[in-house]
Amino acid sequence: MTTRATALVESPLQLLGTLEAVHAGVVPAPVEVRWRSTVPGLRAAVAAVGELGAEALPPGIVLVAAGRPSARDLPSRDRDHAVGDVFSGRAQVGLAAARPGRLVLLDDGLATIEAVRLLGGGGPLVRLGRSARAPRRLLGARVSRRIRTLAARPGRVVLCTALDLAPADAVALDGLGIEVTRHAFGWVAGLPPAPAVPEPLVVVGSALVADGLVDPDAYVRWVAALADAADGGTCYIPHRRHDAGVLARLAALPGVRVAPPGPPVELRLRSLDPSQRVVCLPSTAHRFLRQVLRGSGARVELADVPAHWWTERADARLRDHLVAAAAGEDR
Repeated sequence: MTTRATALVESPLQLLGTLEAVHAGVVPAPVEVRWRSTVPGLRAAVAAVGELGAEALPPGIVLVAAGRPSARDLPSRDRDHAVGDVFSGRAQVGLAAARPGRLVLLDDGLATIEAVRLLGGGGPLVRLGRSARAPRRLLGARVSRRIRTLAARPGRVVLCTALDLAPADAVALDGLGIEVTRHAFGWVAGLPPAPAVPEPLVVVGSALVADGLVDPDAYVRWVAALADAADGGTCYIPHRRHDAGVLARLAALPGVRVAPPGPPVELRLRSLDPSQRVVCLPSTAHRFLRQVLRGSGARVELADVPAHWWTERADARLRDHLVAAAAGEDR
């Protein structure tokens, strides 16, 4: 099959964003979806999506496992490219060399909000909260310029997102020439029901522990308290980036079932009912699940991060970004 586009996928959420973008017609099919096989949790997500059956996928999806970086990640020939994480070194190397006919930016959670802010302000694409050496900052600046230059030509750069952007960010992107196409998880909405989650309480795991931003003991106590208060059991869905020791402690808690790796929570939890509720720490999962579960009667709650949970690695700017963006207060 001759493909018209290439998508570089490095997380389960980017995989979902690709499928939604193809379903919405933003990324033209056939599309070669090059998924990074070394990313924890992504292999299980791809397998879970494959189990839906070819008839459930948007037509023209070609899933290709991509291990080591390759020139085929984002081919330089004139074709459409789709990328989720513009902070990724692998994506930046590809974007710096490629000459796409068109570039589609996909959802990648909180990173998307930060990327939008940096593109609008003209800053280098360097991940918030991470130190970057001079060569990496130079690469981030080069890719930022490349995207803005491409966007100056109408229709060449599109952001396909389920996020409701802050007005200032939307204005900035419009000024650059970046088109914004919003989707409402139309592909997910058309799927058959997901396997039932029997527990009345679902806790969506956070990467904040594995990233060293919150205290692991406080996190375990928080999950334990939620489980103690739940009547009927608690399902804990780990983030793809998780601390194995913390996960083992959670699995040992009374009444807690740790779910195995699988698809993004937006797929896994799409069929909850009014008797169930979902609790999240700051992440865009809160915003996305509220859209997916709208009309289902299931409750989606955002839990605060107490001040004493934060570690020294979480500076004030990073904390504010996480909390505001997850709640939608960046709008």
